[in-house]
Amino acid sequence: MINDILADNLDVVFCGINPGLSSAAQGYHFANPSNRFWKAIYQAGFTGRLLSPQEELLLLTYRCGITALVARATVGAAELRADELRQGGADLTAKIARYQPAALAVLGKQAFSQAFGVRKVAWGRQATTIGRTRLWVLPNPSGLNRATLEALSASYRELYDALNTDKK
Repeated sequence: MINDILADNLDVVFCGINPGLSSAAQGYHFANPSNRFWKAIYQAGFTGRLLSPQEELLLLTYRCGITALVARATVGAAELRADELRQGGADLTAKIARYQPAALAVLGKQAFSQAFGVRKVAWGRQATTIGRTRLWVLPNPSGLNRATLEALSASYRELYDALNTDKK
């Protein structure tokens, strides 16, 4: 089991779909070497340096957190059942209502759609909120996603810029 990294007053909580087998075995979020999460958030400006998965708790010093829609580890997210994703959406909503970060970034359109029952999902900021928390949908950083690191980082940078604009 991989633990959530959550605290009060965060700028953003990144929500992956579920841990892959490599992450589950190592006990850290986004631990598979092919996953580009750590590079994308660094290049987008969320962290002052490139963190390793083993340093995930340092995210809190950058006012960032991590959770997952579903705790069960799988080879790929396609192995998850629809009811697991719906329950994950309900559990995530409760977590976010409790911690109220400025933003929740769900990493993947299909996961967001299934978890929240939204049919057509666009990238970026969503119209709905959880309390004061704004919802965003960003590309999944998995190595299975064909998006380039540059495209991922640019998407994540939109959220970073929006958060910093809101602070002013």
